[in-house]
Amino acid sequence: MCGRFTLRVTPEQAREAFGYEAKPNFPPRYNIAPTQPVAIIREEQDRPEFALVRWGLIPPWVKDLKAFPTLINARSEQAAEKPAFRNAIRRRRCLIPADGFYEWQKTPTGKKQPFLIERPDSRVFAFAGLWESWMDAEGNELDSAAILTTQANETLAPIHDRMPVVIEPENYGKWLDADHVPPVELADLMAPARNDFFHAYPVSTRVNAVANDDEGLVAPLAEDTTPPAQPKKKAKDSKAGNGQMSLF
Repeated sequence: MCGRFTLRVTPEQAREAFGYEAKPNFPPRYNIAPTQPVAIIREEQDRPEFALVRWGLIPPWVKDLKAFPTLINARSEQAAEKPAFRNAIRRRRCLIPADGFYEWQKTPTGKKQPFLIERPDSRVFAFAGLWESWMDAEGNELDSAAILTTQANETLAPIHDRMPVVIEPENYGKWLDADHVPPVELADLMAPARNDFFHAYPVSTRVNAVANDDEGLVAPLAEDTTPPAQPKKKAKDSKAGNGQMSLF
């Protein structure tokens, strides 16, 4: 499961990590949430391409966008058989850059404690993603994506029983090469990350509110002294239009 994540690295660091040619400029994000724009890396003419898409995959056959559920995650064990994901896993795979994600652990009181999960060195990594292109009745296109999940490794199992699939750099090319690598050859990539890949620590429940998107969210719980963020105006849901999206 992955319902919120972070991308705090600079645009230059992300570009170096994934090797795309575009030079997008985007601010650090501490609380990326469903339906918001997310960065993806997909293959275009045998080269990695940067794009912004809606987080929440929309299959091409959807008629009523408002009535369709928000598909932010896809179970890797079933994606090749599910109507919403089977074409994407065959033809439209992508990498989703991140440097942390949040999971919520149920406490004995019934409340849920959020944890930030990141690499010990805080470096950027890649979720395994699927993307699709949807078109409305007027011919406007909207690209969207979902994150694949798998069983949690030993490190994360005490917090949650699922975790995002992580693609390591040596496998970026294999994952993106949908023309030559069918899903049946990807089983080894969709295993849990090795146990020492991530570490986790509790953070403030301020992350529960989408309006909060600041550095205080990633501070260890005992050190979180950041005042509450001022409420932001609710952004309009991204609809099909000219295809342009913003990380702001």
